[in-house]
Formats: sequence, structure tokens, C-alpha cells
Amino acid sequence: MSENLQLAILPFQLPFMQYAFVITLMIAVPMAMLSCILVLKGWSLMGDAVSHAVLPGVVIAYIVGIPFSIGAFVAGMICALGTGFLKENSRIKEDTVLGIVFSGMFGLGLVLYVKVQSDVHLDHILFGDMLGVTMRDIIETGLIALAATLFLVLLRKDLLVHAFDAQHAKAIGLPVRLLHYGLLAVLSLTVVGALQAIGIILSVAMLVAPGAIAFLITRRFSSMLMAAVIIAVFSSITGIWASFLIDSAPAPTIVLVMTALFILAFLRTTMQARATNRVETAI
Repeated sequence: MSENLQLAILPFQLPFMQYAFVITLMIAVPMAMLSCILVLKGWSLMGDAVSHAVLPGVVIAYIVGIPFSIGAFVAGMICALGTGFLKENSRIKEDTVLGIVFSGMFGLGLVLYVKVQSDVHLDHILFGDMLGVTMRDIIETGLIALAATLFLVLLRKDLLVHAFDAQHAKAIGLPVRLLHYGLLAVLSLTVVGALQAIGIILSVAMLVAPGAIAFLITRRFSSMLMAAVIIAVFSSITGIWASFLIDSAPAPTIVLVMTALFILAFLRTTMQARATNRVETAI
């Protein structure tokens, strides 16, 4: 076996790299499916907000002595529910409310983190520590990913109708409020699952990029879901593998792969549109 081939397959043979592959792939599936809903619903900023808002929950969980995932989930739900309450009871638009809520909670988290001498490194919260995960982390993330995936698969048609037209969904008898808050709960739960693997900040990319890329290259929702999952899985495997070879952080490398795929998808869509216009003009 040549030296280059040995180096290429080495990341798949090391135990800590295998753990990184497993935990990232598990959380990539529900996040990719969620990204499709968020892109269609125009909620991309909601994923950003919830991702940042979990920081004070993590710090408070450390102070109280409870699992970080519980604190992160509660903080994410407070952000999501608080945003909905402010939107319904004020004239401020949703994107403005999101900006205020998530920046406020993120600022609170940073203040608490600096004030409390935590054993948890801030970089691990913000950017993840997938190379340092344990079997317990994998089991916890796997259960979260399974629950989120089941919710999204079983209710995908209802969620699609709700994403396009909430009024129509209500008129045909769908439980609109249940879908709304259920989606927010699953979003918060998924961000908690991604906390150990890809961190707070870079989970935003996983909640937006796969759905955005799939939206550019597909025309049906079922195809969009499948494409988004394939994109997220491919980006995760390629990013972690490349990070080992070039000695970089895995999470940012995954995001760079997704960014490159988005650019390629955009260029492909643009060229197809121009070719179609030229044909129509010629006719």
C-alpha cells in the first residue's frame, strides 16, 4: 500500500476520528432536514438566534450542576418563545426581534462565562470539540438526532403546508400552533445535539447551507430533503477528512466545503437560467 493511500485512509482508522465522524453524521441528518423547513419558511435567522441563545443556558447549567444539554435546551426555548411573544405583542418585525433577543442572550452568556470560572473552554462551546467526544456524547446526540428526525419525517407534509401558508394550514384543520412550537422545540433540541460536535456558531451553517443548496438544485420538497441530507453528510465526511490532512479545525472545514458546494450550485443554476433565456430569445 502506497504512503499516500495509507495517509488518506488513516483518519478512518483512528478511534477519536471515528467518533468525530459518527457524532457529526448523526446530527447532520436532522439539521439538514430542518434547514429545508427554515429556508422555505424564511426562518434562517431563527436558527442563528437559537444557536447563540443557548450560551447562557450552558453557563447556568454549569453553575447549578445539571447537564449542559438541559440548560441549553431551556435557553433555546426561552429565545424561541420570547421571540414569538414579542412579535405578537408589538409592531416590531420578526427579524428585528430575533436580532435583539439572540444578541441579548448571547451577551448575557458571555458576561456569565467571564464571571464564572468554568472548566468548559469557550472555544469548545462556540466551535465544538468533535475530536474530544466520548461514547456518552455520542449516545446523547444519537437520541436527540433520532427524536428530531422522526418528528421531521412523520410531519414533513404538514410542516411543508405550514411553511408556505399558515393560514391555509389552519383552514384545512392542521394543528398550526402545535406545528409552530413543535418545530421550535425540535430546532432547540437539535442545536443542543450539535453543541458538542460543531458548536454554537458553526451549527448556524448546518441549519442554513444544506437547505439553501438543495433549494437551488431541486424542484420538489421530497427531493430537497434528500439532497440536503446527502449534502450535509458529504460535507461532514469530506470536511473532517480534509481537516485531518491539512491540520485544521474540523467544524470550519465542514463549513468551507458547504460554502464551496453552494457556490457551485449557484453557478450551475445561473448558467442554466442564462442558457434557457438564450433559447427562448432565439425562438
